[in-house]
Amino acid sequence: MGQWFFLRALWEEDGLTQRELSHRVGMMEPTTVTAVNVMEAQGLVQRVRNSHDRRKMNVFLTDKGRALRDTMMPSASEIAQIAIDGIAPEELDVTLDVLRRVGANLNAACAAARDGEEG
Repeated sequence: MGQWFFLRALWEEDGLTQRELSHRVGMMEPTTVTAVNVMEAQGLVQRVRNSHDRRKMNVFLTDKGRALRDTMMPSASEIAQIAIDGIAPEELDVTLDVLRRVGANLNAACAAARDGEEG
């Protein structure tokens, strides 16, 4: 389950840097590094040094990682339908709006704390 968010981001745009991947999934960079390490050990992704900035590593799906999309996406759709069964669309809209604002507040607090540490 922990890999799902990372795989999904890479299915949408392969070759993200580890930092970009962290931002896309809303995880801290150390969490992303751990997840990428595990996925690399499982043969789902590979790291490639960025040709423009040698300090950066880009994460690319392997054939095995790409193939999981066809297996996992239909299951994800089914699970999503089960999760929202019996919930009115208006309630879902409000819930998602509130969760987005909660996430934005937490991201802003993390950024402020990071800026405070750097300053």
